[in-house]
Amino acid sequence: MPPLRQPDGRFANPVIPGFHPDPSVCRVGDDYYLACSSFEYFPGVPLFHSRDLVHWTQIGNVLDRPEQLRLPASMPSSGGIYAPTLRHHDGRFWLIVTNCSEGGGNLVVTATDPAGPWSDPIWAPGVPGIDPDLVWDEDGTCWCTVAGVSQVRLDPSTGQTYGTPHRLWSGGPGAKAPEAPHLYRIGDYWYLLIAEGGTERGHGVSIARGRTPQGPFEPCPANPILTHRGTDHPVQNTGHADLVQAPDGSWWMALLGVRPGGGTPGWHVLGRETFLAPVTWVDDWPVVGEVAPELPELPWPLSPGPVEEHRDHFELAELRPQWISLRDRPAEHCTTKERPGWLTLRARGGSLDESDVVFTGRRQQHLSCRARTLVDAAEGSGGLAVRLDERHHYEIEVSDARVRVVARVGDLRTVVGAQSVPAGPVVLGVTITEPPSPHGPCTGPDVVSLGVEQPDGTFTELATLDGRYLSTEVAGGFTGRVIGMYAAAGTVHFDWFDYEPLDG
Repeated sequence: MPPLRQPDGRFANPVIPGFHPDPSVCRVGDDYYLACSSFEYFPGVPLFHSRDLVHWTQIGNVLDRPEQLRLPASMPSSGGIYAPTLRHHDGRFWLIVTNCSEGGGNLVVTATDPAGPWSDPIWAPGVPGIDPDLVWDEDGTCWCTVAGVSQVRLDPSTGQTYGTPHRLWSGGPGAKAPEAPHLYRIGDYWYLLIAEGGTERGHGVSIARGRTPQGPFEPCPANPILTHRGTDHPVQNTGHADLVQAPDGSWWMALLGVRPGGGTPGWHVLGRETFLAPVTWVDDWPVVGEVAPELPELPWPLSPGPVEEHRDHFELAELRPQWISLRDRPAEHCTTKERPGWLTLRARGGSLDESDVVFTGRRQQHLSCRARTLVDAAEGSGGLAVRLDERHHYEIEVSDARVRVVARVGDLRTVVGAQSVPAGPVVLGVTITEPPSPHGPCTGPDVVSLGVEQPDGTFTELATLDGRYLSTEVAGGFTGRVIGMYAAAGTVHFDWFDYEPLDG
């Protein structure tokens, strides 16, 4: 999804909008690659490519086979795949990540081509905790550093660790959740970059330096070098960062942030997104510039990628990489091969309240957008949904020539609108927009309208719902909204799916 270009030629920040948290970026020659967390969704770890740090194209998902990623139905939402680190060393790409589900742990996969295929997992049982990082020192020794912050020597080709993990440096005194460590050799120092304060409003980035990758480390006197805590900045929760050099040799930081909307306390609905911020160096310490909603004019040539089409006709044998499913995607439940030019979903769980429901969607990436799909539910029931987790979702479902809108918020589940429709395929739609004025302290971040499109193209709205109930501040967790298709009973076919930004 390309960034939005402003009238003055600048680009909007985030550079990868929507639920794309915990970015890890590496540069290989003139190319940049970036990986993100994926939690309960399959395939896991979306992977992006760029030539300019601004335009990012998803080229695949690292964990795209059942042999690489097993997420049991018993695993709760916001479990699964946490915080990868992506690096290039000795002619190969290396990615280390934590599978936070039963039977999981830290694993390493490798590839010569980042678009895949990636190897089967190399498990590293001696690596504790989450947020693992990889770095190689001058003699080729690989060090793995994890949240906490502790470090252990690792052979990433076998998963074997040597010695016991030892503590390094854990950020500011009393700061909670020291995590997301990344080690770099820059100039005369090794730098240890971490997140602290938790991934909520208190999030921040701190750094220390030492002469060896094992320390000792001295903290930067200006820590935290980045935080928006206690400010009215439109980008909040800033943290979990990685450093990279731009094409002109300048330094930049890729990090996560959120865009809260509405009144108090502010609700973010797209999840944690990937932003860029400029970095300068003063006395061998990084100084982070503003995480601006618009990027400054950049001094290097820009390299736009292909423009994403609004409509997917499901004409390919495999789904495009932006499509994600819940926990797995067995071919007997999700396929484009059964009816050519259609996506076929065969039900398993009976509703979106259940963890094994058959659901395939894409991340909501714009604050205002419209999604539509043509559904043939002659052999079952299903429809179009806006999902945050099993307890927070809105959907419009068709069954037996009747559509209904269902809202699930916490323990409450209710039908909020219904209408008969003619037999045969029907177009279902959802539109997400800014709430009507006037705005007050209790105004939600957006409104979600669900309805049916008539044959003449007019949209019949069946329900308009407050978007705050599909936000992290209400539901908790680490993900963002995903809009997609599901089957609740029998077999449901989808001819096409549209996703259209409305905010630029």
